[in-house]
Amino acid sequence: MQPPNQLVIETHDLTKSYNGVHALRSLNLQVPKNSIFGFLGPNGAGKTTTIKLLLGLAHPTAGSASVFGYDVVKDNVEIRKRVGYLAQEPRYYEHMTARQILRYTAHFFFRGPEDKIEARINETLTLVGLDDKADRPVKGFSGGERQRLGIAQAQINYPDLLILDEPAASLDPQGRRDVLEVMERLRKHTTIFYSTHILSDVQRVSDIVAILNHGELVAQAPIEQLLAGSGTTMYTLVLRGDAGAIQAQVAGQPWVSAVQATPGDGLTTWQVTVTDEAEAEERLLRLVLSDACVHVREFGRKKYELEEVFLGLTGGEKHGK
Repeated sequence: MQPPNQLVIETHDLTKSYNGVHALRSLNLQVPKNSIFGFLGPNGAGKTTTIKLLLGLAHPTAGSASVFGYDVVKDNVEIRKRVGYLAQEPRYYEHMTARQILRYTAHFFFRGPEDKIEARINETLTLVGLDDKADRPVKGFSGGERQRLGIAQAQINYPDLLILDEPAASLDPQGRRDVLEVMERLRKHTTIFYSTHILSDVQRVSDIVAILNHGELVAQAPIEQLLAGSGTTMYTLVLRGDAGAIQAQVAGQPWVSAVQATPGDGLTTWQVTVTDEAEAEERLLRLVLSDACVHVREFGRKKYELEEVFLGLTGGEKHGK
């Protein structure tokens, strides 16, 4: 558990019902400072409801939530001063340039010398990679450039928290890559809480992932922990040579529950399921190397793709908001 002063978002049994139907049930989230927090779930899982509650756009039926230690219901004005928000499909006045849009947004937050406001606008344009397009009308922007401009708008007031709703949805690979790079650059400036259904993006940039299903939290952990799997521990070995004898010996170890061998292209791949990770770390590779007939090409604990983990936790529902 994170120390309280290191948590930007914290919820306790946060619940929201509409006409007696639970959209969100007893949600307990902890979002650490300066993390990139990926918020996943199938259609109707409760992600949008959660964002509305955090922004004060809806009130909880039960439970509580705090942002920067402020209650989302009682202290909503204080919270909003320190939060930047990007909707899934930002809208702009098409005739305006990126610079004009940021200048318009900045004047909601800043009072003072114009040169300092312009310096902040220039800084933000550079941060999101739009400094070379700052004076072009937005109507000519690509989808990725529009999303980066949206992030710039959300970031203009130096927020301590960015909430991004599907920031890379409907973008081509180049646009998605550009948005993810901006998110990674922003890590040192702020905390990022974002919802998405693009699992490969989550796996690339997120520090921590939470997964909702039917309004309930089914997982919340650092990304590396999720990708390591849960319950059973498995090691992957790729071997060359006659591994029949050593396979029988490995399978007979008290800390090994199964060895699945798959031959192919002159190599054999083992999936070794173990019951004692410490014993496996200490002895598995040494045991295999003791057989002079076998050469080890690869060895390591099996890492799962996020899609495998996600589908296992949500019963096969992959996409949605």
